[in-house]
Amino acid sequence: MTSPPDLPFDRETDATGLMCPWPVLKAAKTLRAMPVGAVLCLSASDPIAVVDVPHFCAEEGHALLHTEAGTQAGVTRYFIRKG
Repeated sequence: MTSPPDLPFDRETDATGLMCPWPVLKAAKTLRAMPVGAVLCLSASDPIAVVDVPHFCAEEGHALLHTEAGTQAGVTRYFIRKG
């Protein structure tokens, strides 16, 4: 997958097929290993992730830069800048 032309990312985490809370837990683990300001692209198919990911970002001080639905059937990509 490629990111939108104006939104490059540093790391990608695939959480497709995983249900709550695993997409957010995988994002948190990946973000811990990234420097502040780096961008993570999280792919998730769990329908609850549309609520969980923004809430996780707000609670942990990360910025949800962009949400891209429909890149694959049922998969949404979340672009998160580590805070």
